[in-house]
Amino acid sequence: MTHLNKLFGLKAMTLAAALSMTAGLAFAGDNNPSASQILDALKPKPLTRGLSAGPQADPTVQAKEATFLNTVRNRPTRSLSTGEREQIAELAASKPKIDLEIQFDYNSADIAKTSVPSVQALGKALSDPALKGSTFVVAGHTDAIGGEEYNQGLSERRADTIKKYLIQNYGLAGGDLVTVGYGKTRLKDAANGADPVNRRVQVVNMDTKTAAK
Repeated sequence: MTHLNKLFGLKAMTLAAALSMTAGLAFAGDNNPSASQILDALKPKPLTRGLSAGPQADPTVQAKEATFLNTVRNRPTRSLSTGEREQIAELAASKPKIDLEIQFDYNSADIAKTSVPSVQALGKALSDPALKGSTFVVAGHTDAIGGEEYNQGLSERRADTIKKYLIQNYGLAGGDLVTVGYGKTRLKDAANGADPVNRRVQVVNMDTKTAAK
């Protein structure tokens, strides 16, 4: 019985690893959002509420945000410290964003063929005059299955893959795309860590285009 338990345990671990290697995230139930849907989600929202119109509208705060973003531009994703990753997440919390379901090949950072349309739609949206020239955070996330170190590296490699694709195929400036990986530290559904909804790529418009003008 002990031998069988170990065997079943090994199979379970292998299955868990395989599940963790599959990345992605659903956009309102639509696996392949259009460029216009992504564009609408990432457009800067007007500041209408008193609370929102406070520190976010302060030029001093905007300048500090821009200064920080300049320190992480063109940085290797793996070079970001935990503190820097958390600061990016804090700034991104109030910005226009979208979660995309982007699948990758098994044990790889290569984009799966079924997810290429989503990345192409993202490229078209970020190339639109309404968005081009702003700074975007491309954040990779995994589910809770597997070790922290493995998931951290996996999320970083996949964020890098999206950035490379956008630069090569849509001519976006590398400095306008800040990549960060969060592994399994920022689950979308913390109560269900293994849920596929946690495996996602999030794109955030940091809205520095307007602030810089």
